[in-house]
Amino acid sequence: MLSARPTAREVLVPAALALLGAFELTAMRYDGWVTGIALELVACLLLVLRHRWPLVAGTVAPVVTLLMPWVGPQMDEAATPILILALAIYTLGRRVVDLRGLAGVGVVLLLLALDYTAVDARVHDWTDVIFVGGLVAPPYVFGRITRRLAEQKDVLEQNQELVRRAAVRDERDRIARELHDVIAHSVSAMVVQTAAAQDLVRTAPDTAERVLADVAETGRRALAETGRLLHVIRDDADELGLSPAPGLADLPALVDEFRASGLEVDLHVDEMPPLPAGVDVSAYRIVQEALTNALRYGADRTAALHLTRTSDGLSIEASNVAGTRPSSGSGLGLLGMAERVSVLGGRLTHGVRDGRFVLAATLPVGSS
Repeated sequence: MLSARPTAREVLVPAALALLGAFELTAMRYDGWVTGIALELVACLLLVLRHRWPLVAGTVAPVVTLLMPWVGPQMDEAATPILILALAIYTLGRRVVDLRGLAGVGVVLLLLALDYTAVDARVHDWTDVIFVGGLVAPPYVFGRITRRLAEQKDVLEQNQELVRRAAVRDERDRIARELHDVIAHSVSAMVVQTAAAQDLVRTAPDTAERVLADVAETGRRALAETGRLLHVIRDDADELGLSPAPGLADLPALVDEFRASGLEVDLHVDEMPPLPAGVDVSAYRIVQEALTNALRYGADRTAALHLTRTSDGLSIEASNVAGTRPSSGSGLGLLGMAERVSVLGGRLTHGVRDGRFVLAATLPVGSS
């Protein structure tokens, strides 16, 4: 909805034209110059409203200006009315949705013809037709082209937003599938451990107690993963979940794959205790995406990767020499990583630092 008061952008150009016209007529002092200033001021005031009522403002403003030869300076004397006319015609092309702006252009052409035949005492020929056409046609055509480009830009932005949302949805589905597999494995382990405890409860109660403690711990981890799973919806692909979810234990094989593709990877991984399954698989996916970006966009096909266990979580830092040319990627990989980290309650940062693109992720590792 348009605000009641014109914006500074809507006022600036008409105000500049009004000042220019007043300066021109005051300096030249043509016959009727005071009336000319008044007409130009009215026309510029109308053009202030060109974004709100483009058809009215774009038609009436030049009509007011074309009254000037009847009561003030003649058509061949002042130049500012031509600029006012151009802005009004551009408005009819740029701001009017359909081709109704051509009706306003027709009104302007009729008044120009009337001015030429009834007021202008000069001798006229076909060159005047070319002059009028060159005065009116380019602003209108430019306005239509600008409008079409603006509409295409809006469509592209809408499509980009749809792609971004789809990428987020795909990543959330992927996370949900992996968490689903983790939970299924945890429940299966609990069933097996509980059955073993039932066999041991009479013959080896101490062993049974330790087994049941492991069952409780596995259950707590499964509950934590279930809480994360509730934030996303599992997709229909790989419903059986036959492939085991990868984790940090699979990093050496992953790095070897990238090295085989031509990426030199400097890998440092701290000794780590067992991680929650959701954190484990997500850390693997983040490293995978970071190495993919380094392989695609790195300047020298090298990457450094550091995984550190901190007091409250897992820290992942991947870096590579930033490329000198703009990236042609869509940014959806980074968007997916950000979504994955967000689901786990972590933090993700990325950017160029000292000539290197650095991606840093922190994943919390709680007790539950």
